[in-house]
Amino acid sequence: MSSVFPRHCHQHLPTAIRGEGCYIFDTTGKRYLDGSGGAAVSCLGHDASPVRDAMRAQIDRLSFAHTAFMTSEPAEALAELLARNAPGRLSRVYLVSGGSEAIEASIKLARQYFLERGEPSRHRIIGRRQSYHGSTIGALSAGGSLLRRARYGPLLTDSSHISPCYAYRGKRDNESDSAYGRRVADELETELCRIGPETVMAFVAEPVVGATLGAVPPVSGYWRRVRDICDRHGILLILDEVMCGMGRTGSLFACEQDGIAPDIVAVAKGLGAGYQPLGAMLCSEDIYGAIASGSGAFEHGHTCLGHPVAAAAGHAVLTMIIEDDLPDRVMTAGRSLQSALADSFGKHPHVGDIRGRGLLRALELVSDRQTKTPFDPNRKLAPAIRKAALDAGLICYPISGTVDGVRGEHILLAPPYIITDAQVDELVGKLDQALSSVL
Repeated sequence: MSSVFPRHCHQHLPTAIRGEGCYIFDTTGKRYLDGSGGAAVSCLGHDASPVRDAMRAQIDRLSFAHTAFMTSEPAEALAELLARNAPGRLSRVYLVSGGSEAIEASIKLARQYFLERGEPSRHRIIGRRQSYHGSTIGALSAGGSLLRRARYGPLLTDSSHISPCYAYRGKRDNESDSAYGRRVADELETELCRIGPETVMAFVAEPVVGATLGAVPPVSGYWRRVRDICDRHGILLILDEVMCGMGRTGSLFACEQDGIAPDIVAVAKGLGAGYQPLGAMLCSEDIYGAIASGSGAFEHGHTCLGHPVAAAAGHAVLTMIIEDDLPDRVMTAGRSLQSALADSFGKHPHVGDIRGRGLLRALELVSDRQTKTPFDPNRKLAPAIRKAALDAGLICYPISGTVDGVRGEHILLAPPYIITDAQVDELVGKLDQALSSVL
């Protein structure tokens, strides 16, 4: 009997023992194509030698130094590389151990920023419905996933949520993309006026929505309108690029493709590529300056932030992404994956939408294509598809609650950036096998 406290108490999972390229092997020798990079984490595959070498070399020199007493060369190098390649005025980097920590730090920094500026009334966050920003209390409060929030409602902080930019279900008949984008963006201004902009410190959202909605990109112009609203009301724009950033959607920072820059951005997953637990919060020089010229200390911290071995791994990962021009490869591979998915599932009676950007793609499943009616939640399709895919030798990421937190299913795909055309065909073939066995 295992002593591990698993995610699900009644599942019996295979035991992974080895990784090679886009594949993971279990103790029986079975090979699985990692079609979702775990949860959009393993962007370089499972045996990137430069990353492993960097970690070994760093362990030989220094394994740990607490940031209350010392900085370290790997942390300085990774921060400099991130800042040098960040959009807008993002120039200061706070290294943490994952996405939830990065979002938590972002929220707390936003609060302290306004305290330093003499605006203590600003404490609220506005997020979007059907969003997920992490499992810590602050991150969960910012998120709008009913499924994930349900048990913890009494613990969550005061935040409100507007509509996501989800054209497949939200755009009206005969409404243009630009009109739809402006309409849902303007919900932010409506909510600000309802609760009082002087009480709001930040709007938090993913540029391309990841797990909760399934690879939903914005319509053109949506983010420019949001940026304008934030600026006019003096609130911070916090972008969650934990899943969609670090090249996953075809640019190092996802927001670059929408022509904006945030005040604060959270990154993780692809930054460590699964080789180490790693995340980062980047903020503008204005925000950093308010702290530096005020109290002089950000009242926040974790024991392992700026961990030297994790930072060394992250620096090697980021160097590979930039020097090997992997975002460009992601765009090419993403087009191949989208085309293969469309060929196989474009007329499938239970695939309502095939969407995404770069190598963050998803299929939304429906019981009826014409009406977009979701399946009965009692069918529990997501776990059934996950098991069928594993049986077929594919790791993918089926998720329930797409439509409203209860109804709807989608399958998220986020393979490593190094995936080949042959492996794209393998992924789609095994996914077809899994869907056929379940549906």
